[in-house]
Amino acid sequence: MQFYSTNNPALRLSLREAVMAGLAVDGGLYMPTSLPTLPQSAIQQLSHLSTPEVAQLVLQPFIGDEVPTTVLQRICSEAFNFPIPLVKLTEDIGVLELWHGPTLAFKDVGARFMAQVMGYFAEQSQRVLTVLVATSGDTGSAVAHGFYRVPGIRVVILYPRGRVSHVQEQQLTTLGDNVSALSVAGSFDDCQKLVKQAFVDADLKQHLQLTSANSINIARLLPQMLYYWLAYQQVVSFGLPIVFSVPSGNFGNLTAGLMAKRMGLSAQFIAATNSNDVVPDYLHTGTFVPRESLTTISNAMDVGNPSNFVRLLELYQHEVTTMRRDMVGYRTTDDETRQIIAQIYQNHQYLFDPHGAVGYHALQQYRATKPTAHYGIVLATAHPAKFAEVIEPVIHAAVPLLERLAQCLHLPNLSSPLDNDFAQLKEYLLNSATT
Repeated sequence: MQFYSTNNPALRLSLREAVMAGLAVDGGLYMPTSLPTLPQSAIQQLSHLSTPEVAQLVLQPFIGDEVPTTVLQRICSEAFNFPIPLVKLTEDIGVLELWHGPTLAFKDVGARFMAQVMGYFAEQSQRVLTVLVATSGDTGSAVAHGFYRVPGIRVVILYPRGRVSHVQEQQLTTLGDNVSALSVAGSFDDCQKLVKQAFVDADLKQHLQLTSANSINIARLLPQMLYYWLAYQQVVSFGLPIVFSVPSGNFGNLTAGLMAKRMGLSAQFIAATNSNDVVPDYLHTGTFVPRESLTTISNAMDVGNPSNFVRLLELYQHEVTTMRRDMVGYRTTDDETRQIIAQIYQNHQYLFDPHGAVGYHALQQYRATKPTAHYGIVLATAHPAKFAEVIEPVIHAAVPLLERLAQCLHLPNLSSPLDNDFAQLKEYLLNSATT
């Protein structure tokens, strides 16, 4: 399969070229030229397949012969070696827990697959690959751990100083080796802008082989379709229409879900945002107005100009009316987020992290306007222990700290400060490439 740029449909690349480039030369994001439909016979057999087998079924059409079948089998087995369970909350609401991977966040799924695929391509090119990534929280730790000590790859992570949780920061700044972290004096949108500038800079392209590990990279986006197929696998026997409520920041997760729908998944979608609600506003007004991001307690969703919105527009030919048939959008304030965390903990003895709580509140808003029977699935994107400083004052109890998190809290922070200045980032990248 080939991939085209959202800025130029005539620009076509192979999967390998698109993955290794990250961002198109014209600044666009890569999209597959077609979305294959899974045969109904294959969909009906999903309940009999393991997670790696579902992954291979869904991803094989996009990969074709660029990765040998035996290599893809190994990649899927190693990348998706943890459970993604659907936990019953009520009779008609389930929580899809996406945080059972190594860094306790949903981004382990995409990051681990991408690291394996890039490692395979880098090994064949015999040239050092620099992975440059911006993070609003969990992407950084997932990428850091996914690429840690992968031969032929070095990782540079930009994160907004003072705007990620302490646990998140420790996870992405304490590894060292081939992983470097830069704390930027600015917002996530500032970090993302710096990354995009790097990809179109002529000097950097001449001296470095640069790629991205954000969801702007197609290798991060494609495996996120698995969430929805694995959830479907667990609820298809219920016989109810499915509605996914997706906590959304940069909108890669939701884009992947809507791509899965195009492949044959029967479901509706909710774009659940915090106060950074530019996409719900678009769905309501038909006009997209990016703005400066606001700081909230669901920090991984603090994005005022989501990169993947251009992919959503591509999926729907820039027609908001068509998009509205498949998705609705709702916003949740910090106070409402705290209320949901306390309410669910008290009534169901279940602990949401702030992002999952946003997803649950959006589902409740959806149900207030659409009472038709359905099964609601809230995506829980991170373990609550990663946000203990937010949650503990709300539930008036300690959040158990898992051992894998406790281990990193006592390690030295190895990050370096960076002004919100592209010239400074460029100098760092060029200098570090020669050391």
